[in-house]
Amino acid sequence: MRIKRGFKARRRRKKILKLAKGFRGGHSKLFRTAKNTVDKALAYAYRDRKQRKRDFRRLWIVRINAAARMNDLSYSKLIGGLKKAGIDLDRKVLAELAISDPAGFSKLAAIASENI
Repeated sequence: MRIKRGFKARRRRKKILKLAKGFRGGHSKLFRTAKNTVDKALAYAYRDRKQRKRDFRRLWIVRINAAARMNDLSYSKLIGGLKKAGIDLDRKVLAELAISDPAGFSKLAAIASENI
């Protein structure tokens, strides 16, 4: 006697098609193409969660470097000086300071240049 798998197969397909909601054309309607597209989408999502962290860190470093050079320092000298001064601010906060409070950032740059 053969096993038809009706309920299990339907549940498996519905799960994939639910994930494919919003895709264009057959990618959201047809199981075989939807499965391929969903697999690829999940792989991209996993990869890009890591990538986003890298991209933001690069952006923050560029912003900090630009602000540091306005205060006659290089990025590495600024970071090194802050570390020696015992100021523990991460790059996200430093980048935000560089944009929203240039005067405050200049004070940090002065502290960093004293401690090079």
